[in-house]
Amino acid sequence: MKNIAILGSTGSIGTQALDVIRANPELYKVSALTANANAELLIQQALEFKPGLVVIGDENQFSAVKNALSGKGIKVLAGEDALCEAAASPEVHLVLTAIMGSVGLRPTIAAIKAKKTIGLANKETLVVAGELIMQLAAEHGVTIIPVDSEHSAIFQCLVGEELETIEKIYITASGGPFRGKDRSFLEKVKKEQALKHPNWVMGAKITIDSASLMNKGLEVIEAKWLFDLDISQIDVIVHPQSIIHSVVQFNDGSMKAQMGVPDMKLPIHYAMAYPGRIVSVFPRFNFMDYPELTFSKPDLHTFRNLGLAYAALEKGGNMPCIINAANEVVVDAFLNDRIGFLEMSDVIEQCMTDLPFIQVPGLNNYLETDLHTRIFARQLVTKKHLAI
Repeated sequence: MKNIAILGSTGSIGTQALDVIRANPELYKVSALTANANAELLIQQALEFKPGLVVIGDENQFSAVKNALSGKGIKVLAGEDALCEAAASPEVHLVLTAIMGSVGLRPTIAAIKAKKTIGLANKETLVVAGELIMQLAAEHGVTIIPVDSEHSAIFQCLVGEELETIEKIYITASGGPFRGKDRSFLEKVKKEQALKHPNWVMGAKITIDSASLMNKGLEVIEAKWLFDLDISQIDVIVHPQSIIHSVVQFNDGSMKAQMGVPDMKLPIHYAMAYPGRIVSVFPRFNFMDYPELTFSKPDLHTFRNLGLAYAALEKGGNMPCIINAANEVVVDAFLNDRIGFLEMSDVIEQCMTDLPFIQVPGLNNYLETDLHTRIFARQLVTKKHLAI
């Protein structure tokens, strides 16, 4: 029986992880559940899975959650410090970090220092502070198992291989709902269009990131730290069918690809079962359903975010932290009809240009950069919104 803490249990990854646990009650036990603000769903999950600890991030909803779980033998806490406590709970074997955004940084560090195996679904943690996180993981002997489908694919391809033998990796991208569209089309798109991903069922933020190709940019940065790669070793290729999730090319010229239907339960299931594999009842891939698999280069002129992410990775220091924080602000603004689709890239680029650069940041530098970037980005969004 593997005890699991799910940070972000009410989101897309968290709910699907609970589906996996629900289907395998003899293998997994929920030790802790956390959510930001969806108290109603968190309460339902807690009543079903009976974890020892529940954390609600929004302290205004603490009383509601505590009252609903009173007498159930469940400890209820609130706030960011409580997230760290959940991540470091003594009985937990695996911490699934499915929190959206840079708020996942501190709990991930707490889990590493507590020597917990980590199923990482929060790519922003490595985007913001990848060098720091991987150093800590090495110091504490912690295994980080990626849950993003692309990084899970690379991880699986590397089982039994040495990192030194990697020549190149190819991260695949579906192209999102706007693949093939030009800038004149994108100037007028609305959030309802951007939220209609052709292949994947994901949360709103990551779906918008997929539409703008920022998701691929963040994945490039994450891959650099997860697999200790140079920027020249990481390429993005558009693969509309989303069947090949990523490819590793080795120094002898051979290549490995991990394939499967586009279902996030598969990488979640793999991370939870690692280092073994557990039989699942999920749908199987049928070659006859996909007689053609196609590939093309991403359009960096139309979808500028991917190029900005590469530039941030090349610059290093706190620049990836800046791009991540600015992106979180502009995506929220786009979802609230305060900024246009193409304007998101404009704000991100201005943040990269105008905010202070720190070559060798520490944890406090990352936290301060994140805060100052959000303030500056919101000011830029407000100016653009008022100019409409």
